[in-house]
Amino acid sequence: MAKMFNKIMGIIGLDDGSIEEEFDDQEDMKLPRETDEELDEPILSSKKSNKVVNIHTASSVRVVISRPKDYDEATAICDELKNRRIIVVNVSDLEPKTAQRLLDFMGGASYVLNGELQEVEKNVYILSPSNVEVSNELQTELSGKSMFMWNK
Repeated sequence: MAKMFNKIMGIIGLDDGSIEEEFDDQEDMKLPRETDEELDEPILSSKKSNKVVNIHTASSVRVVISRPKDYDEATAICDELKNRRIIVVNVSDLEPKTAQRLLDFMGGASYVLNGELQEVEKNVYILSPSNVEVSNELQTELSGKSMFMWNK
């Protein structure tokens, strides 16, 4: 009966000899050996490293007030904008043609640096870098209303 049982087990594939043979086959397989070059490669993790950004930066916002006397001061004003500073420019001392040239130069620089050039008052302009938003709500409020009650 044991022979018949072994035959049935052999047909099904559960013969003790075949199981041992499978294990022997696995032992004969050689695993590829790692070379020194492979060991020197860094192991990269599948996780992406998170970047930590400090929201409390030590740099303070500076406002530069400029009253240019001639067109040659345009580059110095735009350098301040390049350094991410807010600049208030009063062009009342310039001739109208020179003031227009200066404003064109500053407008081009603010466009290139993704900044903004806004008129605050007649002959007074503000240049702001891309990281500063300037709200101009007061101008629209003043244009609709008189400053003094008796001027209505």
